[in-house]
Amino acid sequence: MSRVIHSRKVRIGSALVALALAFGLSASWLEQRAIVEAQAGVQAPKFEVDPMWPKPMPNNWVMGQTIGLTVDDRDHIWLIHRGNDPGTAGLDRTELAVVQPGTPRVGECCDAAPPVLEFDAAGNLVGSWGGRVAGAPYEWPESNHGIVVDHKGFVWIGGNGGNDAHILKFTRDGKFVAQYGKSGARRDPKSTAEKPAYIANSMDMDNFGRVAKIFIDPKANEGYVADGYFNHRVAVIDLDNGKIKRMWGAYGKPPTDEVLGRYIPGQPPAQQFRNPVHCSEVSNDGMVYVCDRPNDRVQVFDKTGKYLSEHFVETNTLADGSVWDIAFSKDAEQKYLYMADGVNEHVRIFDRKSMTELTNFGYGGRQPGMFLGVHSIATDSKGNIYTTETYTGKRLQKFNFKGIGPVTAKKQGVPWPTSTAK
Repeated sequence: MSRVIHSRKVRIGSALVALALAFGLSASWLEQRAIVEAQAGVQAPKFEVDPMWPKPMPNNWVMGQTIGLTVDDRDHIWLIHRGNDPGTAGLDRTELAVVQPGTPRVGECCDAAPPVLEFDAAGNLVGSWGGRVAGAPYEWPESNHGIVVDHKGFVWIGGNGGNDAHILKFTRDGKFVAQYGKSGARRDPKSTAEKPAYIANSMDMDNFGRVAKIFIDPKANEGYVADGYFNHRVAVIDLDNGKIKRMWGAYGKPPTDEVLGRYIPGQPPAQQFRNPVHCSEVSNDGMVYVCDRPNDRVQVFDKTGKYLSEHFVETNTLADGSVWDIAFSKDAEQKYLYMADGVNEHVRIFDRKSMTELTNFGYGGRQPGMFLGVHSIATDSKGNIYTTETYTGKRLQKFNFKGIGPVTAKKQGVPWPTSTAK
């Protein structure tokens, strides 16, 4: 039956093209018609940017690079950004003058917000904390990266600075709970402060290697650590004691510290992850999706680390690659997979089972619905999408879920609201 329907669509489409040519209609009309024909029957989630979300922050606060994102069980949106410490490349010159001790203030603008920010669903800032504190029982990351709130209400933070070989655990209001791993554990003891050097060790069971992100599996009480910017592995930890229970590299092999060099399109697929391993997200059906960012691919495993498949995305993408972060749609089967692509500046929407890209939205720019280094992506219980941006983007955006509908364009551009009426 499906072949008959397809054949009928082809005959109808051909007839329309012939009719258009007979009446001298424009080539652009034909092109648009061809797109519609090609996409006939394809459905995907629809989104519109919310240009009024979040609401302005108090205290003259600004964000640096927004480098981690999560949504908790109350639909509160948490992010971690770079802006509290000099030298993290999170602030520009005028902003750095505000936070460097002893540096004269250059004007009213701006004060760096605390690194951990919590927003409610309406976009109000309802919590803020974190940063380096003299005498603190923890070692704050040199470079913030990644945040997640677990099923018990604990907040986990990673870091991708030179010395960041550890993970931190706090309560929701910023009280320190635990540190797993030790800052500086990867530093070469022969190096100097002027010329620090580091030694990777992807087999280390006590420390990490610049953690990008953690995914929480509440049923197993485990965390899937994308480890990351220096190591080449996924490490699964016990959430009560931080101990590594199992780990793996690309294709489920034991991870190595081999330096692969830069990615070159057309070469055989790399047999190990390149840095960074940027996410390790677990679907409801127990599949682990790993962002091998600079290799322009997603590798899929079961929870034991058994390799299942790999999928390449925009394989001519160089530099920081195409596969930055992953989130899932909120239906029970998680039919759709959402991907942040920070070089091409898209949010890509895939059919998760086939890993077929259905459509994407966004492109480079500063207006709402555009991106400059779209870095992290998350969904709330209503299916809305949230994104953060690194580099010069430095912002948090919300895209309202508008249901499932036909795909009319592979590249949607800016998903602007169809109506601004309240």
